[in-house]
Amino acid sequence: MVHVTRIVIIGGGPGGYEAALVAAQLGAEVTVVDRDGLGGSAVLTDCVPSKTLIATAEVMTTFDSSYDELGIIVGSGERDTKVIGVDLGKVNRRVKRLAIAQSHDITQAVTRAGITILRGKGRLGTGGQAVDGSREVLVEAADGSTESLRADAVLIATGAHPRELPDAQPDGERILTWTQVYDLDELPAELIVVGSGVTGAEFAGAYQALGSKVTLVSSRDRVLPGEDPDAAEVLEEVFRRRGMNVMSRTRAEGAKRVGDRVEVTLGDGQVITGTHCLMAVGSIPNTAEMGLEEAGIKLNDWGQIQVDRVSRTSAPGVYAAGDCTGVFMLASVAAMQGRIAMYHALGDAVQPLNLKTVSSNVFTDPEIATVGYTAADISCGKMDAVEVKLPLRGNPRAKMQGIRDGFVKLFCRPGTGIVVGGVVVAPRASELIHSISLAVDNNLTVEQVASAFTVYPSVSGSTAEAARQLHIRKREDADS
Repeated sequence: MVHVTRIVIIGGGPGGYEAALVAAQLGAEVTVVDRDGLGGSAVLTDCVPSKTLIATAEVMTTFDSSYDELGIIVGSGERDTKVIGVDLGKVNRRVKRLAIAQSHDITQAVTRAGITILRGKGRLGTGGQAVDGSREVLVEAADGSTESLRADAVLIATGAHPRELPDAQPDGERILTWTQVYDLDELPAELIVVGSGVTGAEFAGAYQALGSKVTLVSSRDRVLPGEDPDAAEVLEEVFRRRGMNVMSRTRAEGAKRVGDRVEVTLGDGQVITGTHCLMAVGSIPNTAEMGLEEAGIKLNDWGQIQVDRVSRTSAPGVYAAGDCTGVFMLASVAAMQGRIAMYHALGDAVQPLNLKTVSSNVFTDPEIATVGYTAADISCGKMDAVEVKLPLRGNPRAKMQGIRDGFVKLFCRPGTGIVVGGVVVAPRASELIHSISLAVDNNLTVEQVASAFTVYPSVSGSTAEAARQLHIRKREDADS
């Protein structure tokens, strides 16, 4: 009798459902335990909804800049009496509709693959490994009933949820987390965003474009402290130029609702007010009350599951993927972690996760896309590389489109010229980064990137020009 490997996946986000599809393709018997709907927070409350909202904000930004840059008349044509606005209730209804449709599509694909979906909350059983090496997974359904499953391998992909400050408890109406903003029917007149990481910056920029008066409270020296410093500087300058109040080196201690307004207390005792407050102060992994530590699974100080490059935890037969690991909190990385886990568990060829080939994007305006080694890696000596940065204001297509802000930056090894990283700050940087990602992933040299034809005129032409300048600089450094 042929033994069929039993796989149980706890969590239906990108790490979970992508792993399930791979495991089914490899002949395993797969069960996905999911509580909120396939797609997870990435589809239902985070990535898909936020980027749908941002798509509307992008259109608003285009209209706002069209009068000065492109000569387009909106409404009356008078800048101080332009007729343009947004129906946030309608926008949010579209956001929710698209999220549900995407979750439905994923569910259909998983079901067609012969995968069993159980609705409920999963946890590891307390019995540890059985004699045959299998593990127990307990599933608690919404009605309180419990079902026990046996699995040859378990993948934990339970994601994370918004962190809440003790003195700033969300009420879903005036004090909000990023999962609650899609219930708003009217645009916040005065929005205070606490937190200047990726989530805070994206929402601050989007709501400003939609018409809110935005104050961004940042505890750090600059917005996006984890991103390329030059890129963060460009974005902060754009935010301020468009009227955003960016409060740097300012920590929020608490927020409370006072009637139809919100008061946010800062670390220095100052109180600022607005109609709404969005708390974007990080996330907490969904790893509590799952029997992980009892099963021998090591967690770090933040409660994230520690995994190796093939997604193994410290417990035999148990893997983890996605935001609950904190490796790199991107849907694409979660999906890859899940796939790698199944390749490894089922004995297929596996390529360990290489974070230096991961491209990421901040969906602000302009967007910030990165891949490979960073300026911080170079400055601290982690990578020996030279760089070239080309402002987009010199790019012909950028001039035609009225693009004033942004740049292309490339990093390469000084001897070989191999491209090891890059940054693009521009509209649609998420698309423009792909050519640099290919170069990094395939160890291409600046000469190879420079010799590839680009369309004229195109914004991507700046990537080739940066590569040409790096080639010249590399030769000059070698001669000196």
